[in-house]
Amino acid sequence: MYVGALEFDVLLGDVRSLKQKRSVIRPLIADLRKRFEVAVAEAGHLDLHRRALIGVAVVAADGEHIRDVLDECERFMAGRPEVELLSARHRLLGPED
Repeated sequence: MYVGALEFDVLLGDVRSLKQKRSVIRPLIADLRKRFEVAVAEAGHLDLHRRALIGVAVVAADGEHIRDVLDECERFMAGRPEVELLSARHRLLGPED
């Protein structure tokens, strides 16, 4: 069994309240879940209006599959016009870890 994790640090556009932030983040999280069948949550910067830390996790029998899914998730986020992707950090845990 392999477990992959991806952490996005994103900057939001013209957002002036936490309510506006939620209106941007919730559809992104829903799209990631639906499109890539991964677990997703807002995991940090919860009290900041224009920043968000989004965590993605996936479990599979093959490490290469996890790398492919996480790379696709990163390309998806990088192509979204409503957010600026500041950083993306990948982690992969395998049976020997």
